[in-house]
Amino acid sequence: MKINGLSPIGIIHSPYKEQKGVPIQPVFSEGVTAEIEVYSEYQQGLKDLEGFSHIILLYLFHKSEDYRLLCRPFLDNKERGLFATRAPKRPNPIGLSIVELLKIDKNIITIGSPDMIDGTPLLDIKPYVDAFDAKTHLWIAAVDDTLNDKGYIIPGLGDAGDLAFGNKLQQ
Repeated sequence: MKINGLSPIGIIHSPYKEQKGVPIQPVFSEGVTAEIEVYSEYQQGLKDLEGFSHIILLYLFHKSEDYRLLCRPFLDNKERGLFATRAPKRPNPIGLSIVELLKIDKNIITIGSPDMIDGTPLLDIKPYVDAFDAKTHLWIAAVDDTLNDKGYIIPGLGDAGDLAFGNKLQQ
C-alpha cells in the first residue's frame, strides 16, 4: 500500500553544502546555526512555537539513494539491521532531528545544531516537550559492545557521557 499526499512545508538552509561533512547527529554540530524557510502558506502555523526552546524536525533525506536492510553504521564494525541504526538510506527516507529554536522572524526559523544538508525539504515541525519526549531508564544493547571494542564515546552513554564524540577512551 502506498500513501500519497506528503509535501514539504519548507526548506532547510544549512551551512553543509555536500553530504560529506554533515554531522551524524545534532549534538555534533553545537555552535552551528541554520535557517528554515517555512513556505508562506504555512507561516500562520508558527504561532506560539517561539514558546519552546527546542523543536522536532521531520524532513526528507532527499539525497539518499537506495537502501540495504543490513548496513554498517558510522563508527561501528558490525553489520546491523537497518531499523537498529540511524542510517539515512531507508525505504522511506525520513529524517528526525531535535534542534534548538533560536528565533522566528516571520516565516524564517533560526535553529542551532543542524545535522542536515542545505536544501533539505522540511515535512513537519513539532515542539519538543521534555515531559512527553524525554525518556529515562533506557538501554542500548546493540551499541554497548561497539563502544567497548572500538573505544568511542557517545555523549549521554555511560560514565563518559560528557566527553566529546570521537575521542578515544582514556586508559
